[in-house]
Amino acid sequence: MQKRTIFSGAAVLLSASLWLMSQPALAHAHLKSSQPAENAEVDASPQTLSLSFTEEVEPAFSGVTLLDSQQQKVAIGKAQLDAGQHSRLILPLNAPLAAGDYQVNWHVLSVDGHKTQGSYRFRVK
Repeated sequence: MQKRTIFSGAAVLLSASLWLMSQPALAHAHLKSSQPAENAEVDASPQTLSLSFTEEVEPAFSGVTLLDSQQQKVAIGKAQLDAGQHSRLILPLNAPLAAGDYQVNWHVLSVDGHKTQGSYRFRVK
């Protein structure tokens, strides 16, 4: 009976330690939503880009570039945190976007120190 109790206790400790070790992988800030949305076709140029992440991000160590269909950089303003939601970056557009395809490339540092990056596309009609 005592061996069974020791084995059960060891199994619980092993399970708990494996679960704790896997938690850092879950803490990365991944893109949850965006405006314009991924693969969206918008009728008019947006005034801002808005990227929402699964974790709070550090704007000083995060960035976004916007490329047009010719892979040329489009001028955008500096990324700022949404005052009410520190997991959302807002980027003002310096000028209206012309009709065409655009690619948003982003990289962020979450407040717990994990870096992630990605990209998505949208179209202005």
